[in-house]
Amino acid sequence: MDGSSVVLAPSVQELEKQGITKVPKQYLQPNQDSILVSNTTSLPQLPVIDLSKLLCEDAIELENLDHACKDWGFFQLINHGVNPLLVENIKIGVQKFFNLPIEEKKKFWQTTEEMQGFGQVYVALEEEKLRWGDMFFIKTFPLHTRHPHLIPCIPQPFRDNLESYSLEVNKLCVTLIEFMSKALKIKPNELLDIFEEGSQAMRMNYYPPCPQPDQVIGLNPHSDAGTLTILLQVNEMEGLQIKKDGIWIPIRPLSDAFVVNVGDILEVTN
Repeated sequence: MDGSSVVLAPSVQELEKQGITKVPKQYLQPNQDSILVSNTTSLPQLPVIDLSKLLCEDAIELENLDHACKDWGFFQLINHGVNPLLVENIKIGVQKFFNLPIEEKKKFWQTTEEMQGFGQVYVALEEEKLRWGDMFFIKTFPLHTRHPHLIPCIPQPFRDNLESYSLEVNKLCVTLIEFMSKALKIKPNELLDIFEEGSQAMRMNYYPPCPQPDQVIGLNPHSDAGTLTILLQVNEMEGLQIKKDGIWIPIRPLSDAFVVNVGDILEVTN
């Protein structure tokens, strides 16, 4: 994106701290698609995949994975093997980071030329709508893609936990791609070889309370461009919505589970 065509949006968290009762006009997005809301169990449920069963060569679970990837492009992953203590420390670290004083967070502020960092870059058009959320985005691998003023400046122990977590999640992605290859009945390394020099990035989102929640959006509707997205929710608030068969369905997050999203690259490759 051309740096001359963008500006830096203000922190939504700081805006919310002012005790506003109405959302500024530039955040209002009233014409959103309707969401399927129901208190019954009749709503379509996101598939749940048990990695421990896959590791034990459970043929039925492999079929379940194949179905989830082809019919949903999403699934919740349980028994994923990532250290539970590390996951909890990441949750705590993310919360503490977003609770830092704005003066501290400005040390990580994005620039109009670079998306890595804290903030929310947006196109400087009069009709451009802003999202109700703050973001901290960093590239973790390959190492040369990292910015020297970001990860080394993250407070401890969050910095070391992020390093460990990025390695664990990378291993998990490799494992999932291996099982996806098996489900597709292709050579074991056919997909992995394509992504051997792949990149990894982490995006942390914070969505503050909003006085008009039905008039804003935290993240625009999109598909992920990468290979796999491993989503960790800090709390069990229902915020993620997935469009299936033309309907937006709210996802009920499971405790100790990741939500996995099959990205555009993997879909095209298949």
